[in-house]
Amino acid sequence: MTLIDSLQNTPALFITFSAIIGIMIGSFLNVVIHRLPKMMERAWHQQCAELHGGTTHNLPAFNLVTPRSICPQCGHRISVLENIPVISYLFLRGYCSQCHTRISLRYPIVEVLTGTMSGFTAWHFGFGLPAIATLIFIWAMIALTFIDLDMQLLPDAITLPLLWIGLLFNLGNGFIDIRSAIIGSVAGYLILWTVYWCFKFITGKEGMGYGDFKLLAAIGAWLGWQMLPLVILFSSFVGGIIGIFLIILKKHQRSTTIPFGPYLAGGGLIALFWGNKINHAYLGLF
Repeated sequence: MTLIDSLQNTPALFITFSAIIGIMIGSFLNVVIHRLPKMMERAWHQQCAELHGGTTHNLPAFNLVTPRSICPQCGHRISVLENIPVISYLFLRGYCSQCHTRISLRYPIVEVLTGTMSGFTAWHFGFGLPAIATLIFIWAMIALTFIDLDMQLLPDAITLPLLWIGLLFNLGNGFIDIRSAIIGSVAGYLILWTVYWCFKFITGKEGMGYGDFKLLAAIGAWLGWQMLPLVILFSSFVGGIIGIFLIILKKHQRSTTIPFGPYLAGGGLIALFWGNKINHAYLGLF
């Protein structure tokens, strides 16, 4: 019996396997969350220099693979044994082995969150293409959420491929028919684009970034236009509650910008797993 046969015929094995793969992917997502904004910043500086007729210095390679991970405080190279997801953090008790600087708790949080949601996806969908597609969707949402929390940025390098993958997946009636997916992607972008310009016209300020438009367009491409009201409802409700809570605690001023991407991602995940049930329950009331 091959591994694929075992995963298909043994649900518990598939769930465990997905959770372990998810934890490993979570470790990689930590690299993406940390490095992708820096890679984009370097590219922007290079483009600005070229536009002004300047030259860029030969900087050392910096991407998702090179250089190896180091402690940002002392420069200690992280060894293989120090880079085992979750286990290394627990073994090191959350501190660098050389300078004893505190390691951000975000690293194990992302790994555990990714593993947990990957295992839940395997349980929810069972073995098959929908589970694999959902894993891609979830991993992208986790990366976008933490990048937006850190930098208030939703990189095109993630949102745009996510949009195209969603359309390709639904080309074969994955989660929704392709017509609903195309309308969902267009409507998702235009809804927030309209809100942006209305808010700017009334207040003279920008209420959100263009990355939010593209993220909702990607969610629409995956889930169809029928889920967009639910996504917007949940993301706005949660975002509003958290914003009010932060203002009450005086951690934010009324004018402080709060990233909307994490709430869109959360609304998208709720719609993905429970959207049909929620919509049916709501329509059943009438």
